[in-house]
Amino acid sequence: MLAAVVAQQERLPSARLVEAPRLAMPGAIDSNVPMTWDLVDGTWRLFALTSWGGVPALLSGTGLTQMRDVGPVTIVQHPGHGIWIDSIIPDDKGVWYGYYHHETPAYACGRSDRFIPRIGALRSTDRGYTWEDLGVIFEAAPGTDACASTNGFVIGGVGDVSAMLSPDRRDLFLFISQYLKAPSDQGVVVGRLAWADRDAPRGRVLIWRDGAWLPPRPVVDAESADTWVYPSGTPLSPVTKPWHDGHVTADAFWGPSVHWNRYLERYVMLLNRARNEHFNNEGIYVSGHPELCGGVTLWPSSSP
Repeated sequence: MLAAVVAQQERLPSARLVEAPRLAMPGAIDSNVPMTWDLVDGTWRLFALTSWGGVPALLSGTGLTQMRDVGPVTIVQHPGHGIWIDSIIPDDKGVWYGYYHHETPAYACGRSDRFIPRIGALRSTDRGYTWEDLGVIFEAAPGTDACASTNGFVIGGVGDVSAMLSPDRRDLFLFISQYLKAPSDQGVVVGRLAWADRDAPRGRVLIWRDGAWLPPRPVVDAESADTWVYPSGTPLSPVTKPWHDGHVTADAFWGPSVHWNRYLERYVMLLNRARNEHFNNEGIYVSGHPELCGGVTLWPSSSP
């Protein structure tokens, strides 16, 4: 057994930071910058979505250092308030699917100066210029808001999503920041959507909790058609100093960004680590696993 453990440790990849020139994307950004390649008139072009203040904009260029700001995108049936498009996943027919962080004022707490985020989905058939809203696909259950929180921005909810499609293109995995009232429910959690359900995702996202994928519960109410109550997820790495406890200090991972790293041959997750309730960073951490699905129990082993 000891020899097997040593052999496994020897196979673990290593990484080091090296100095590199600063890469500045056009426009203002306060979110993930999802990117995808697409073939336009026989030429491959790189597209990206930036968001600032809840307004997404489209970038395009022949490469990463040639990106140009195309302008704000159009969202059909816009749900109102701010939207940050954090992930883009194209299908094999050229349709793009986006997954967004949606902030609504905390009206339930009587605090319009703070926000309750949730996760939604949208679809584009014209390379990101126009998006059709597909609705909210994951939100916090009633009663989980921290109305008395001293957090500078959010007092509950779920947001800051990073989506990755499984290699067999059967499941979409959603890595999400969870900001609920209970400290045990704070941290990065995982959802799963069958890729076949991508055009009708409401009520279809399963949440990883206590070692199982749990479905949402439909609300059987004539006034609440197509409304769902979702379970909270089990955080991959629990907070050590929680949000919402009345102290300005915090120690919590949030804002995951996941990609397949060809050099390391594994999925890599970048994580912010907040040191206070204003989301000032203690650092950016790295975690990895060779399997996207198998990683739900192993992602927490992060390193600065």
